[in-house]
Amino acid sequence: MIMAMLKPLGIEKGKPLAPDDRQKKILEEGAQLGEMMAQSLAFANRDNGIRYRPDARWEYTITMDPSQEAATYTQLDERTHYFYQAVTKGMVTKTPGLGQAYLATAVDKNGAWLDGGKNYRLHVPPNPPAKQFWSVTVYDALTRVLIDNGTGVADKSSRTNITKNADGSVDVYFGPTAPADMEKNWIPTLPGKAWFPLFRLYGPTEGYFDKSWPLPDIEPMP
Repeated sequence: MIMAMLKPLGIEKGKPLAPDDRQKKILEEGAQLGEMMAQSLAFANRDNGIRYRPDARWEYTITMDPSQEAATYTQLDERTHYFYQAVTKGMVTKTPGLGQAYLATAVDKNGAWLDGGKNYRLHVPPNPPAKQFWSVTVYDALTRVLIDNGTGVADKSSRTNITKNADGSVDVYFGPTAPADMEKNWIPTLPGKAWFPLFRLYGPTEGYFDKSWPLPDIEPMP
């Protein structure tokens, strides 16, 4: 069925791809529309159960069944959501202490898209449910690769030399300018570039699975 749909576009088994002008236009417009559809599914997902907790905008990066099949349909949109952002087998762990857990967001506390020209703060509460360590990594929203900010710093984690608060919590900062006296906790972003973070728990423990550990929204700073 899929090959039958591709044939009018000049894509046919055993034949060279030589689309005419009409076919080229269809293919180019289709690629652009497909990219926008994938962006919508990745960054503005409306699936039930996509939120980690109802009190914040952090979302699961995978909602599909490992088989990629539901009872009555193949999980096409769920696949797109998953594969557009990141793919690793460890993401699907349901065993405390093993694998990794990924949470993502593309918006701040107010629901506005994260803007590389603005400054933000993420408060990581104490006692994150991670047997090994936690990390937060910044990606370019258009390419989904590590942000190329010229510093080589796209990640902060409990393994790095970061400043902790008295209660063991950590404040991570994002933006084009470093906060005063908190450079160790700062990930530079680029004006004119949208970005999104992935918050990872390596060896997630029960606090993640039962959702008893909160992860607040990213807050814009004055």
